Amino acid sequence: MTDLKAALQHDLTEAIRSRDELTAATVRMALAAITTEEVAGRTARTLSDAEVVGVLTREAKKRREAAVAFADAGRAELAAREQAELAVLARYLPEPLADDEVAAMVRAAVAEAAAAGATGMAAMGRVMKELTPRTAGRYDGAQLAAQVRAALAG
Repeated sequence: MTDLKAALQHDLTEAIRSRDELTAATVRMALAAITTEEVAGRTARTLSDAEVVGVLTREAKKRREAAVAFADAGRAELAAREQAELAVLARYLPEPLADDEVAAMVRAAVAEAAAAGATGMAAMGRVMKELTPRTAGRYDGAQLAAQVRAALAG
């Protein structure tokens, strides 16, 4: 069992003991998503910490999107619940990158791709291939792609 998954298991036990329903339900959901990922495919496997972070990132994104959808539909109490679940998941995710940090990374990656001869939108794949592993779980991929697109176009 990985360190992150073990921490989730421990925190679930503590949340149940302390009767923290929100944390218990959220961690239980996260562990279920991890287990589903582990048994998906032809053979069962144990996820690495990086893969567990990927699963938790997807779950956090679901919570963000659901909170927006509930807020838009006028269901403030459900939006608040999704935000609370997102806060619980954020405890297990790496510190998010700031926009200015990502902008500097994008500028450096675009300059590196240009030095290698790739310019314009043709360099999009090369730049994203370099930046995605460095920002995984710490910055939204769609926002990253938009920044790269803007840097390559301008």
